[in-house]
Amino acid sequence: MLVVLLGGALVTKTGSGMGCGRSWPLCHGKFVLLPSDITPQLLIELSHRAASATAGILVLALAIASWRLIGHIRETKFLAVLSVVFLLLQALLGAGAVVWGQSSAMKAIHFGVSLISFASVLILALLIFEVDRKFDANRLIIDRKMKFHMIGVLIYSYIVVYTGAYVRHRGASLSCSSWPLCNDGSAMPMRFQEWVQMGHRFAAGLIFVWIAYAAWQAIKHYKHQKVVYWGWIICFILVSLQATSGALIVLTQLNLAIALAHAVFISCLFGVLSYFLLLVSRSNANMKKQ
Repeated sequence: MLVVLLGGALVTKTGSGMGCGRSWPLCHGKFVLLPSDITPQLLIELSHRAASATAGILVLALAIASWRLIGHIRETKFLAVLSVVFLLLQALLGAGAVVWGQSSAMKAIHFGVSLISFASVLILALLIFEVDRKFDANRLIIDRKMKFHMIGVLIYSYIVVYTGAYVRHRGASLSCSSWPLCNDGSAMPMRFQEWVQMGHRFAAGLIFVWIAYAAWQAIKHYKHQKVVYWGWIICFILVSLQATSGALIVLTQLNLAIALAHAVFISCLFGVLSYFLLLVSRSNANMKKQ
């Protein structure tokens, strides 16, 4: 699933969305391509489609196996359905973008949908490897303030993801030539593209501060609950890497490797935050038992 997310980012960053023309699932409506038809954009788009198709088969197999083998864990069936449904939705949105074309906002939604499917698969994997048991999540009690941070940051991170995806699909990644201000000698954006870029920077700055505060609270009050303690430390590391890579995208004039790393960091961060939602659910269940 992480490869699929990276492939989608690579398609966008290299402008390869139309590498196969307005044809789906075939390339230019052909089963067999001639050497003269093959371009770098075509290879990138076709590879992304192949990775998505492979992921579809693997996720379906994982969902069925999880349902049958660890279905007694209460979150399993919901996550299995969620992973498959959102992966299918992601494929349909991708196909629609190729065949009919879509707005920048709809393309941003495509990435957001992919992220939910990725997070569902990640949490299923954590359940399969019994990470929650290793950290005694079945006895975890979280106070109301920490629950607010866990749920609030997760929801807000999804908004930040959409603003970042909108920047990418709007072609506004380099609308501002400097960092942290938009342009040297000008604190305020002047054009719509610049407002899009600076809006994302503001949203990203706010999530950095929020996660830093939540991590500080976890370090102060949750040393005895390692899953919360280390979870927020990991979140702070990931959001720091995310902020750094975001700045470097501008400073390096959209270096491809850094841009892809930017997508990896936000995907992993969203995955950890999604796991926090499971921990909140476990805490609520534990409180009812008391």
